Amino acid sequence: MMVDVLADPRLHQFIGGNPATLDELSAHYASLAAGSPEPDEVWCNWIVRRRADRQAVGAVQATLANHDQQWTAHVAWVIGAPWQHQGLRSEAAQALASWLGNHGVGEIVAPIHPDHVASMRVASRARLQPTQ
Repeated sequence: MMVDVLADPRLHQFIGGNPATLDELSAHYASLAAGSPEPDEVWCNWIVRRRADRQAVGAVQATLANHDQQWTAHVAWVIGAPWQHQGLRSEAAQALASWLGNHGVGEIVAPIHPDHVASMRVASRARLQPTQ
């Protein structure tokens, strides 16, 4: 369950907040599934699963905004603490960037806390320019 994947408080070190309860996460996922209320904005969200056993290990997301017929994506990723340091963040971010590029997104932005060295590396490997 994703609530277990995201339960480690260390995942909030740079983004703030606390791990969501099952009810909070269920409500959040329901709002994501409903989609953005903005007509020129699209929310894309995926669960990251390990190939070997299909176990959920994290998530990636992109918020797409259409400005003058040009799409921009703000992206984020998270891999649960037990599965970090296995290359999964980089693989997931690269797959996300590739998917977005193949679907006509012209600019991909990765807002990353300036002290989050691991995410800066992930962004670099995915050929993204991190922003603060």
